[in-house]
Amino acid sequence: MIFLNNTMSYNSRIIYLLKHPNSLTVYRMISIPAIVMFLLFPNQYFTFAAALIFSAAAITDYLDGYLARRWGLVSNLGKFMDPLADKLLISCSCIMMASLGWIPAWVVCIIIGRELAVTGLRSIIAEHGQDVAASKLGKYKTGFQIAAIIPLLMHYPYLGINFNAIGMFFLWGALVMTVWSGIDYFIHFWKLFKE
Repeated sequence: MIFLNNTMSYNSRIIYLLKHPNSLTVYRMISIPAIVMFLLFPNQYFTFAAALIFSAAAITDYLDGYLARRWGLVSNLGKFMDPLADKLLISCSCIMMASLGWIPAWVVCIIIGRELAVTGLRSIIAEHGQDVAASKLGKYKTGFQIAAIIPLLMHYPYLGINFNAIGMFFLWGALVMTVWSGIDYFIHFWKLFKE
């Protein structure tokens, strides 16, 4: 939890909470229902709005970690909530697009399955006092997923640009990085387990 000084005024507490990096993580989670609602009624305007909201949420993914490190506000809550918000944002967006037939459902199953498996592994690793920070491969995987989901959410052509084709190109890259980073986590876990 975010602990506040009891001597702070009400306004100071509100400003502190709004500026705290964990608030950006909360904003990311709040954006998920908005994206889902827009995709329930897919048209050029709503899908564009969903892509904009997803893009803003993806930016907060970078900002919350950067600000937490810069301001010395790294917390266990933030370490737990940040990857959870990422997984929910990406999983819900992918599930909605699969339900619309925009992306193959089996790809979504692999992406979500990997996220669940790695989350389980990370919790076991954390119980043994080992580092559970995201690996570079995991960060590349997230980057590919974001690069795929934004144009895939747009879906329709804009200004003569086929955003769906661009999104599918990055989706295949995201699939490769998803499997590769998942295998890397399992190898890392196996080495720790053997020790």
